[in-house]
Amino acid sequence: MDIQRRQFFRRLAGKTTDTALKHVEARINDRAKRWIRPPFAINELEFLLKCTRCNECISACPYHIIFSLPARHGADVAGTPALDLLNNGCHLCEDTPCVTVCQPHVLFRPPDVSPKHIRIAYAHLDTSQCLPYQGPECGACAAVCTTDNALAFTNDKPIINQDYCTGCALCREVCITEPKAITISSIYTHITEQGT
Repeated sequence: MDIQRRQFFRRLAGKTTDTALKHVEARINDRAKRWIRPPFAINELEFLLKCTRCNECISACPYHIIFSLPARHGADVAGTPALDLLNNGCHLCEDTPCVTVCQPHVLFRPPDVSPKHIRIAYAHLDTSQCLPYQGPECGACAAVCTTDNALAFTNDKPIINQDYCTGCALCREVCITEPKAITISSIYTHITEQGT
């Protein structure tokens, strides 16, 4: 086989591998819409390949909001850590104990990056459930948001500013309505919607 044909087949094999990898990653990201990883989690495919399921991050969380995904989600994700943001909020601890104990570095905090400047999820306000939009005053979420400019109020009605919100769900935790006026969704919901 001449050199040109070998180069052609190498390029073809490389493109096929890239296409297959992108397809696998898209499927993994689509599944990842069902859970939320702890702060500073690397991309989902790398996370699944490197996480040792040691549970050190779970033990290190002072607020007990990290848990192991159950086997019903699949053997490839079973035992990996996720956040329970349906019932609690992540305090985005400045010393990030969950990240510090992670030996395989699937939770990796770059130098000089504050937990208050990352996104772990998306918070959405349902104005049909939020009390101030119905007339009575509330403000339960007003004092709990620790991220500057993430939660604003116009005429005593809360507005979530997605440019600043980390998705920590502290506002959801204190929301007094039932069902909660704030829902939380995975960052992978938005990644797959944008096709990136």
